[in-house]
Amino acid sequence: MQHARPQTSSGRRPPMGGRGHRYVEKPQDFKGTMKKLLKYLRPYRFRIGLAGTLAVLASLLQVLGPWMLGLITSEVAEMYKTHTPGTRLNIGLIKIVGSIELSLGQIALLIISVYILASFLNYMQNFLLIGMTQNLTYQMRKDLSAKINRLPLKFFDGHQFGDILGRVTNDVETINGTLTQSIAEIFRSIALIIGIFVMMFLLSPILTAIIFVTTGFSLYTVRIFVKLSQRYFRLQANSYGQLNGHIEETYSGHEVVKVFNRQEHAYMEFSTINKELYKSSVKSQFISGIMWPMQHFFSNVSYILTALVGAFLVISKNPIIAIKIGVIQTFIQYTRQINQPIQQVGSIANVLQATAAASERIFHLLDAVEEPAEENKLSLNHKVKGHVVFKDVVFGYTEDLDVIKGFSAEIKPGELVAIVGPTGAGKTTMVNLLMRFYEIKSGSITIDGIDIRELSRNEVRNMFGMVLQDTWLFEGTIYENIAYGTNNPNEDNVYKASKSAQTHHFIQSLSGGYDYELQESGMNISQGQRQLITISRAMLANRPMLILDEATSSVDTRTEVLIQRAMKNLMKDRTSFVIAHRLSTIRDADVIFVMDDGNIIEHGKHEDLLKQQGFYANLYYAQFETN
Repeated sequence: MQHARPQTSSGRRPPMGGRGHRYVEKPQDFKGTMKKLLKYLRPYRFRIGLAGTLAVLASLLQVLGPWMLGLITSEVAEMYKTHTPGTRLNIGLIKIVGSIELSLGQIALLIISVYILASFLNYMQNFLLIGMTQNLTYQMRKDLSAKINRLPLKFFDGHQFGDILGRVTNDVETINGTLTQSIAEIFRSIALIIGIFVMMFLLSPILTAIIFVTTGFSLYTVRIFVKLSQRYFRLQANSYGQLNGHIEETYSGHEVVKVFNRQEHAYMEFSTINKELYKSSVKSQFISGIMWPMQHFFSNVSYILTALVGAFLVISKNPIIAIKIGVIQTFIQYTRQINQPIQQVGSIANVLQATAAASERIFHLLDAVEEPAEENKLSLNHKVKGHVVFKDVVFGYTEDLDVIKGFSAEIKPGELVAIVGPTGAGKTTMVNLLMRFYEIKSGSITIDGIDIRELSRNEVRNMFGMVLQDTWLFEGTIYENIAYGTNNPNEDNVYKASKSAQTHHFIQSLSGGYDYELQESGMNISQGQRQLITISRAMLANRPMLILDEATSSVDTRTEVLIQRAMKNLMKDRTSFVIAHRLSTIRDADVIFVMDDGNIIEHGKHEDLLKQQGFYANLYYAQFETN
């Protein structure tokens, strides 16, 4: 049974490929996304607060270094002024604050100690934040995985698997890689900027005003470029998702691409998406890259003005504005030092844009509408008989188009029901409704007299064993693949199911037998063998009802005959639904439902339907004419 996809007005499913099918994410606001991200950070607020405190302390310690060096320079300059030529220069104690005086060696030792302590504090806050971000992304991946399991089938009909995969992997890693640096730098940069400005204002308000003005211009340019780059970072994240989806789609079907000589088309489509990614990446990186030279420009302007105005203040006779020569050195160092946190602010802004773009995609998935919660559901306390009744069922993938229109049918316990009809008639949709993959608009579906909406989805789906036309196998041993979905299987039951499905012989011929390792999707065995393994899985599950969607479509004629015999044993005393295209395989069905345009137009046994010379007879004889 293939995934049911929304149908077009003609009743046929749209093709998987093509740009029109791709999901284009609607942009969300930056503030709203960051608020949601902050909710994820809330459990770690104590750790973030401690890391922020350490970052602030480290920044304040860094501010002390240039000030102490300036004191030394001023003291040495004053001694040279008063020094008598020909005598030895003797540097005494240097006044620090108030009555505190230290020697030159003591100040040097203090400066070294300050920088060592600042480095240690930076290391500790990085250690705290790395652990926090790892826990955060671990929880985020858990939430995404749990969310995917709660989403309805229709969500996956509208999203590419590669795009969803990109959100769980690439986007989460983007957040992981950026938050560690961003949070630390936010605290450190803000503390450093405030600390430097306070120290500068205490030393010289005039020079501080100059630095403040040039810094204001620098921050203003950062804000402009951040706004310009935001749109392109979002486009870049979307293009990554599209590229992942195209690669997953193309390479998983590379055989079909080659058979139909669509390599050039696939390459052109890849090139188109890749060009869009290239354009958005170049623009986002180019705009963000302009910020660095602009900030360097304003930094150099600050440096020049500090040197010129500072020299004037040193020689000034006005005691209110006059400064010592060491203050110029301190300001020059602060000018260089403050440029770094301002550049970091610009860098953080860019990083936050990338983080926001990745977070938008993650929260779009986490905020997707889930299957409605189920409470106070009934439970079948008896053995399921398999009496299924469809009554006036109406369903549509969209509100304005119904594909099942008043479907009614009764399937008695133990009957083998075949469902046939042209493509788009509603065969797979009807089975999807029975499994509660989708909810009906009106009408009812009952099992043993109980409406399936009154039962939990898990309980409904536990009643059915399924064999789909599209096989699904995972990397692991054949034994693990057969036992998938069965609680506490034992070897005897696995071997018995394999023998009944005519699988045991070919498994024994493989190196390792049941321990033979299958590659992704079972690509190291044939399609027919993959189908046989899925049939063995259904037999081992031993559910009261069965759904078979062209279960023998990928096996040879001889194996098909053997499987048909095994299926008869498997379907004995079980209600079974068989979706069939090869009508020769359903001659022994208890009842055949012929569907067209979302409803039953004929029903009965094979021979009776042929005698009617109606729609079924035309389908049946058309197959022989084609063959």
